[in-house]
Amino acid sequence: METADILAKIRKIEITTCNLVSELFSGEYHSLFKGQGLEFSEVREYQSGDSYRQIDWNVSARMGAPYIKKFEETRELNVLFLVDASASTLFGTRSMLKSEYITEVTAVLSFSALSNNDKVGLLLFTDEIECYIPPRKGRKNALRMLRDILYFEPQHHGTDLRKAIEYTYRLTRKRSIVFVISDFADDGWQHSLRLLARKHDVVALRVIDAAETELPNAGLLHVRDPETGATLTVNSGSRAVRERYATLAAEREQSLQRSFKQARIDLVTLRTDQSYTKELMRFFKLRLRRKNRTS
Repeated sequence: METADILAKIRKIEITTCNLVSELFSGEYHSLFKGQGLEFSEVREYQSGDSYRQIDWNVSARMGAPYIKKFEETRELNVLFLVDASASTLFGTRSMLKSEYITEVTAVLSFSALSNNDKVGLLLFTDEIECYIPPRKGRKNALRMLRDILYFEPQHHGTDLRKAIEYTYRLTRKRSIVFVISDFADDGWQHSLRLLARKHDVVALRVIDAAETELPNAGLLHVRDPETGATLTVNSGSRAVRERYATLAAEREQSLQRSFKQARIDLVTLRTDQSYTKELMRFFKLRLRRKNRTS
């Protein structure tokens, strides 16, 4: 693809997602993902209603009257996107590939973070760590992330979520918001994700295609695993085959739900044949209500 075509596509995504941020997401994001640290603001004279725990006894002794230290919540956060770039994301039976859908979701969340004055970073992974962009501020950094998600050519095809999660755990010291965006078509990552969630605020965004939950009635299908290259012929015209396929998909879904519930990690499932806007807004509002109940 020509450079001009690449820039045009990125620009189109930027315009679309920035409009969504302005219209829908900025307020919810700001309310939900607040700074989690405290910075010294000022020393001022004690006033009625102030907590005695805030009294600075050294200053109070010098001034001959009670003074308190005031702190303000730091607004700046690190937001890191762990994005699945494995071959299984190069699949789509509806309007777009899972990888294209993932790009738009990452774009709208990264621009929401930037509007909140946060830093955004990216880790692209397959069964290896393919690309890492440290969290930084600015539109230029966000656009580079979009370009890499869309056009970066991974050296590997498989999926190793555990490796990506453990790499992030070792790499990121400051408490951050970590969005893990994947189809989660892998095993063995559950324990590592639980450990990551103890250190960071982790949100899992699962992107799937409709054909991954329900097999269409299309006769004989010659299917190929994009990660391993294995091929298989399936008689999708058989009702028993379609029902068995749906049963296995439902069992997989239940297993995933249990894993995330046990780890106390939010899981948002996004389908490429449905708008991510509605699901993300629903997630923001539900989580905000839960946060308000516990605060």
